[in-house]
Amino acid sequence: MASSLSPTSLKRRTPLENNNQNQGKKAHWSVALSDALNDESVRLYRDDLCTVIKDKFPKARIHLLVMPNQFIADLKCVNDTDLPLLKHMLKIGKEIAEKTAAKANATGLFARFRYGYHAIPSLSLLHMHVISQDFISDSLKTKKHWNSFTSEYFLDASDVIDDLQANGSIRTDTTRMKRLLGNELQCHQCSNTFATMPKLKQHLMTHAS
Repeated sequence: MASSLSPTSLKRRTPLENNNQNQGKKAHWSVALSDALNDESVRLYRDDLCTVIKDKFPKARIHLLVMPNQFIADLKCVNDTDLPLLKHMLKIGKEIAEKTAAKANATGLFARFRYGYHAIPSLSLLHMHVISQDFISDSLKTKKHWNSFTSEYFLDASDVIDDLQANGSIRTDTTRMKRLLGNELQCHQCSNTFATMPKLKQHLMTHAS
């Protein structure tokens, strides 16, 4: 499939260019996704436009990342010329999620997915999360983890596409988004609230069974 992506800029460089600049220096953890693009041990899918990998620290039983092969730092760097790419990423994310769930004989929340982006990503490379809604994982440890996937901090991929189509860019209220990470721990299924993550995670098992 041929790419119709816009030319690179200071914020849109290829992973190769970034790696060359960092040669001989230890890469910061926030750029780890650029290396993961070429790591066959975690790769599930790759085509001309995007790559799908397993999240190294999954926050649910199935947690995948869909990334463009061309380096784009984050949603602030996309414009309306990237609409075909984002639509393709969502399409591929859904297809790989369905195949992964079928292979695992997943049912219930284990086979129900959300697709989206963190409003303020911690990793430098645009990536769409594909995450099952069971949230059963040892890597789900903090309130920040929980709220980043269950509050409005998690930007639905379809909404991002609609916003980009309507406005030509993606803008978020970073102050408001940061506050969302401090929300109380509330179950995403029944709205019960909990004082600690262990209590919430114990409760989540009742929905996953």
